[in-house]
Amino acid sequence: MPGMWARLAADLNIRLRRGAWYRITQLGPLQAVVEVRGRSLEVPSAFLQVVDSPPRTWSVVVRPSDAVRLPVDWGDRYAVCPNCSARAPLGERVPSMSCTRCGGEYEIAWSLDHYLA
Repeated sequence: MPGMWARLAADLNIRLRRGAWYRITQLGPLQAVVEVRGRSLEVPSAFLQVVDSPPRTWSVVVRPSDAVRLPVDWGDRYAVCPNCSARAPLGERVPSMSCTRCGGEYEIAWSLDHYLA
């Protein structure tokens, strides 16, 4: 499935990082197979947002209710880098920010807040 990408579109713990984009290797009506760190992972298709190419903007993610590895002082939302999937705190509503891991500068997708209820 060249060019198909997906990210988690539900507040579920299924070994996908919320807001990160994953390459789709197979896509069916019920199941998709995505590549996670070089390994294949089956995921129910209904829980994925699928696109032809991943946006080059920071994903804005609502903090999961069961988050354990996110600093409390990050508040109720955080961002995910479109290049390296690093997570970062969100401060004021600025149009773009740099990633401390990969150094990339990307706009923040404030209007496309990632759905995680």
